[in-house]
Amino acid sequence: MTRPLSPAAIAMTLALLVAGPGAGQAQETELPVFEVDPAWPMPLPNDWAFGEFSGVSVDSRDHVWILQRPGTLADDEIFLTTDPPTADCCRPAPPVMEFDPDGRFIQAWGGPGAGYDWPDSEHGIHVDATGAVWVGGNGPEDTYILKFTRTGDFVLQIGRKGTTAGSNDTENLNRPSNVHVDPRTDEVFVADGYANRRIVVFDASTGAYKRHWGAYGNRPDDQAPRPIVSEGPGPPQFNLLHGLTVARDGTVYVADRVNNRVQAFRSDGSFLGEGFIDRRTLASGSAFDVGLSADPEQRFLYVPDGANNHLWILDRDSLRILGRFGRQGRYAGQFYRAEAVAVDSMGNLYIAETEGKRVQRFLFTGTSASQPTP
Repeated sequence: MTRPLSPAAIAMTLALLVAGPGAGQAQETELPVFEVDPAWPMPLPNDWAFGEFSGVSVDSRDHVWILQRPGTLADDEIFLTTDPPTADCCRPAPPVMEFDPDGRFIQAWGGPGAGYDWPDSEHGIHVDATGAVWVGGNGPEDTYILKFTRTGDFVLQIGRKGTTAGSNDTENLNRPSNVHVDPRTDEVFVADGYANRRIVVFDASTGAYKRHWGAYGNRPDDQAPRPIVSEGPGPPQFNLLHGLTVARDGTVYVADRVNNRVQAFRSDGSFLGEGFIDRRTLASGSAFDVGLSADPEQRFLYVPDGANNHLWILDRDSLRILGRFGRQGRYAGQFYRAEAVAVDSMGNLYIAETEGKRVQRFLFTGTSASQPTP
């Protein structure tokens, strides 16, 4: 009988796979190495259960915030919600949850309330430098983003529920997937990508519209075709813009999921470059999100791939693939629909999974000079 890998064996596997097939360069390369932490997070209180994860963020204190979908739990996962209870576990956890660096539960909140529209399908969470928590949704009428205090008090809604004029609308969104606030400018960058095809920028304090752009800095065109192009130049429009982050130097990186690519822009929308990730992927795309390494230069980009279930490591300057780790599965260190990534100040990764209904921590153990396969 095949036994599950021990944590030590998993750690070794990650170190080996990170420079495995597909690395795409022949010279020696310094790569980050990670070890899965199978005990993170600690057990939840209140007989709570996680649904699908749709976002993860790390705040300035290295507290980890997750966004999960209580409504995605199956009947046999929430027996305590029946009257009388069907069995002794469980009930849905609230959608927004905070954990300390050790994985201890801190607080939870979220759901419908006065003065705002809670998303029908939660998607994307970001905690900005002030401690404000931003939440979005990708349901059919989720045409807005929300801003809350750390303790869940409503602050701001940008957009009106069920209202959109498409990718060039300056007031409303259309199924946005993720947000990131640049603390230098107090601007919130939105990957407005499930139905719209753009990056859009608002004032993070007032919600006032600033600017928007599409792939390559083009004007977004909702009528343009959505081909999956496996070689040659990439399509001129986004095809499910799914992830977004802003580097310390102001560079904006986005994960254009179905187009299997990461694109980089200046904060004014000027196009800088792109890198493709396994363009053979036909399922639902290979570029689900994008995170930045914690070193001062932020040398690496981390891209979770929910179709192939890898974590890709890219060189930030060239957007060239350096390596990967992970494979499909339910054991620690494997992925089942890797959806989102966040990085703490120590360089540790937090990878959230939708169908896997979990978030895993991967401890950064340093860098290793490896010889990738040419």
